[in-house]
Amino acid sequence: MSQANETAASVVTEFFIVGFPGLPPKYYSLMAAFLLCIYIAVLTGNSLIVVLFVTERSLFKPMYIILLSLSLSDIGFCTVALPKVISRYWFNDGYIPFYVCLFQRQLIHYFGTLNSLIMMIMALDRYLAICYPLRYPVLMTNRTMRLLIGLSWVTAMIAPTISTMQTIELPFCGPNMIVHCFCDSGSMNKLACADSRQANLISYGVAMFVLLVPFSFIIFSYVCILVSVLRIANAQGRRKAFSTCATQLTIIVVYYVPRFIVYSSTAIPNTQINISQSIAMVMFYSLLPPLMNPFIYCIRIKEVRQFFLKWCVQKNRMILKVHNLTISK
Repeated sequence: MSQANETAASVVTEFFIVGFPGLPPKYYSLMAAFLLCIYIAVLTGNSLIVVLFVTERSLFKPMYIILLSLSLSDIGFCTVALPKVISRYWFNDGYIPFYVCLFQRQLIHYFGTLNSLIMMIMALDRYLAICYPLRYPVLMTNRTMRLLIGLSWVTAMIAPTISTMQTIELPFCGPNMIVHCFCDSGSMNKLACADSRQANLISYGVAMFVLLVPFSFIIFSYVCILVSVLRIANAQGRRKAFSTCATQLTIIVVYYVPRFIVYSSTAIPNTQINISQSIAMVMFYSLLPPLMNPFIYCIRIKEVRQFFLKWCVQKNRMILKVHNLTISK
């Protein structure tokens, strides 16, 4: 697609985002419109959550600080990942400069790591709230939660940087077509003109560490929560505790299970998953949680529902007042 494909001696200065290989051109506009709708929905839903928590002081509690951070992370990920692939399908403009691709790859893995850490903090919060309800207000204060969230935003940059530094050292002098919807470790390392097995191994090890450590803690937390819930004599109390955790567990399963399948398929030879299926699974676990989170938490959390109802009532009153003033004039 560029001069770098024609001359092996040349140096790649830009890549081309292929997207879904094998997708017929007649479906390009439909795919672009579909991804644009997802992007708008993610921006709208998560921005409403951010505005809600910034304006409503009564929601300044540990659990809502987590949701605010999760919404910001989801907005960041989709803003980094989707515009270029939408441009590729709408305008056939999939070219991306080499260092911009590296930067996108860094942020893609950064927000993925950040989401994993946020979900670990969310599991910790639910563990303390259910297993130690009397000590929870002391153990998990707003200050403690802000510290944990701040550490997650900072430390999430470590793992992607290690992987990116390995890729920077590789020479790129031949193919420049990234068979993916965005720049990521595996897709970029495949295009290197040298043996990239060490870089792939390091990237795989870092990815497994980022996934397994938080996932192990999440599993441990929810096993402890299950044991504590089963000890609750009150049936209503058990239902409330299970209801509180069910939503989070659903998002965690959607987030982690496809990831393990995709990462394992790249490490285990002769696996029965092709590149199109792999890309589809990546887009599924990357875009579904940001799309679901605002709607799930707005529906499930009582305080959020009450605020939206109050906001809608106030808006209707204001519209009626303006309407009445207009009629009276």
